[in-house]
Amino acid sequence: MNNLVAIVGRPNVGKSTLFNRLTETREAITDDTSGTTRDRKYGRVLWTEHEFNVIDTGGWITNSEDSFEAAIRGQVEISLEEADVVLFMVEIGVGITDLDLDIANLLRRTGKPVFVVCNKVDTGAHDVGAEEFYALGLADQIFSISANNGYGTGELLDALVAALPPLPEQEDLGLPKLAVVGKPNVGKSTFINTILGEERNIVTDIAGTTRDSVHTRYQMFGFDFEIVDTAGLRKKRQITDHLEFYSSVRTIKAIDESDVCLLMLDGNDPMGRQDLNIFWQIVESYRGVVIVVNKWDRVDKDHGTMMKVEEAIRSKIAPFTDVPIVFTSNVTKQRVLKALEMALEVRQARASKISTSELNDVLLPIIDHYPPPALKGKYVKIKYVTQIKSQTPTFAFFCNLPQYIKDPYKRFLENQMREHYNFSGVPIRLFFRKK
Repeated sequence: MNNLVAIVGRPNVGKSTLFNRLTETREAITDDTSGTTRDRKYGRVLWTEHEFNVIDTGGWITNSEDSFEAAIRGQVEISLEEADVVLFMVEIGVGITDLDLDIANLLRRTGKPVFVVCNKVDTGAHDVGAEEFYALGLADQIFSISANNGYGTGELLDALVAALPPLPEQEDLGLPKLAVVGKPNVGKSTFINTILGEERNIVTDIAGTTRDSVHTRYQMFGFDFEIVDTAGLRKKRQITDHLEFYSSVRTIKAIDESDVCLLMLDGNDPMGRQDLNIFWQIVESYRGVVIVVNKWDRVDKDHGTMMKVEEAIRSKIAPFTDVPIVFTSNVTKQRVLKALEMALEVRQARASKISTSELNDVLLPIIDHYPPPALKGKYVKIKYVTQIKSQTPTFAFFCNLPQYIKDPYKRFLENQMREHYNFSGVPIRLFFRKK
């Protein structure tokens, strides 16, 4: 499990740009129009051997046309509840606004570490003006940065990783850890109650009834594992405006604690935007995944409906389509145990170890027959491949010119490995190293 860092601030101060820089992605859409951020807002940061999750709170607002300040306040409150450290972004040249003061008042009343980050400072020569933010009374140091060009972000990250609290030690029973994740009200708690045969978790029609992640040991029908029901909302008043934001924050933590995630979808609305967000968070966290299309008893269907839904899901999750999909019903208990069986098979596949000799016997003839395309008149020669010890199957390909191997050929190699070995539902990593 990793620490969680939340980026908060009023609209259009550069939260998404900082998120993109910290995660080294271009996932969050950035635009000068306030409230642009709509899709990917959480990612993983690696800095000097430290790893943590970061979440961008900007734009996670619905039904808030006339309540911008209230919506921002609600997001900050949720962030404070879940985050270990908060980055409060302000903007040089604009100064302290009423919204900045509103957010600062909330931050000041918490015990969470707060970093005041003054954005849009291009160089050290332009730091003048950042000192006015000391008046917020939140920090002994103002971090002047440019999220756009990277100025000052190294110093910010050094201070940030030093401030991250140590993670609590969790009891490890040595059992497979499964997490049931998905957007609110898809039947996660009912699914767990169904397999347990008891009302262990509170179930209502209100989205987000589950308050905290609930860990349960399951020992029946030859199974023995830990299963986690992920939390939904905590406060009813947040259900309308902050449902997606809150469930995503809690889902991040549940994914980090798991070996395999059962991503539960609503059969009448499978793999929407929020479902895809969670799917890619699982993949980027290198956890196993089984897609569970729930409430299948409520779907109007004919003999071809299941195949059509499965094809539609795979088209949306491309290029990682090698994922088990199970159609279930909590009411009829249809294929509920099958979903568990598939999750444990994925967990076993995730722990696969393949000898170097076998890998080379299988892959080198394929590589010789379909070598990497030449680039700039130079030919890439892959000498051998070996598996590296890691939490997810990871393979190193040693060659003369690793920098010339491009993404299409990497996908080709991954597809070949999936064709010859069972990695269904398992993200795998390929690295290319100089011989």
